[in-house]
Amino acid sequence: MRVKPLLLAMITCCSLQNAVAAETQPIVAHKAILTLERAQNLLKAAQETAQAKGWPCAVVIVDDGGWPIIGARMDGAPVVAGIELAQGKARTSALFRRPSGDLENAINGGRPAALSAGLLMMKGAQPIIVDGQVIGAIGVSADTPAHDDEIALAALATLNRQSAP
Repeated sequence: MRVKPLLLAMITCCSLQNAVAAETQPIVAHKAILTLERAQNLLKAAQETAQAKGWPCAVVIVDDGGWPIIGARMDGAPVVAGIELAQGKARTSALFRRPSGDLENAINGGRPAALSAGLLMMKGAQPIIVDGQVIGAIGVSADTPAHDDEIALAALATLNRQSAP
């Protein structure tokens, strides 16, 4: 069976269009990131909450891989190693995509295998979630785990207000 030249040209043209379309598809996925500006705003909000409550603390903001973006230890923070604790908590939260206290609860609930993860499993860090994606975490080290979480959650509430239309 012999294909007519016009039909052959149309088939070739369609095949080329499909090939070009396939080549223009992105080969790299894009994701939301935590900008330095947003991290600075979170740090400021956490410090303002801590100041208002009288709970000086250390705060560290990390990206989704647990790498620090910004951190600070307020004057009068009771724990000298607080900056390292805050960073460890934030890293844990970012990598596990959940509050760091969830892992502490797992250990206390009879799951000691969580200790083998090699991360800091203490309350005081919350993931930073934008459009359903974890883009980082905030870790806090003040005086009690409850205060740490309260400061982190208050800072995240400001992020949510900034993101609202």
